[in-house]
Amino acid sequence: MGSPKKLRKKYERPKRLWDKSRIEEEGGYVSEYGLKNMKELWRAETVLRGIRREARKQLALHGANERRVQELLNRVKRYFIRNNIVNLDDLLSLSVRDILERRLQTIVFKKGLAKTIKQARQFVVHGHIAINGNKVTSPSYTVPFSEEDNVAWYGTPISIEPVSEGTPTERNEVEKKKSKEEASESAEKKKEGSEKKAPEKQMPKHQKGRGADNT
Repeated sequence: MGSPKKLRKKYERPKRLWDKSRIEEEGGYVSEYGLKNMKELWRAETVLRGIRREARKQLALHGANERRVQELLNRVKRYFIRNNIVNLDDLLSLSVRDILERRLQTIVFKKGLAKTIKQARQFVVHGHIAINGNKVTSPSYTVPFSEEDNVAWYGTPISIEPVSEGTPTERNEVEKKKSKEEASESAEKKKEGSEKKAPEKQMPKHQKGRGADNT
């Protein structure tokens, strides 16, 4: 059972920690959903793995434990599948993206409360986001479908520019391109200003004298 004072890890590390293809795939998720590190992704994968494991177990038992099956289905319908009719086979088709889509950070970004996925995380951590009027400061909070419409500002809303349409990855690419263009424009302006301010080179006095003698 273990000591109640010692918290257990909420994630399972990959068996092949330095697998190149897995690292590249996980890096894409971390960038797209603005995760702090790989551990946040591993937590989502652990949640998914637990749901799949329980679904396979109940399928093997042919639904003998009806109460456990119903609890599992209700949990999935509350958080991950927006459908009233769900069976155990549907649980096996879930992906890690379905888990990440239900994070509070992702919901804030999709609702247009933030310009970027990273800004959404900042707003949540700094206490600017509330659910049902209650402040929530955890970006990884799993938002039930019943509470999604109640995600709003906590206190005074922060005015931001309208968010362009597209997936989180597309929006992040647009923001990166925009920041690069702004950086290049500012660099060009600085270069032009330095060229204008550069003083003209004056001819040394001894050279002036030689020029007069030659004439």
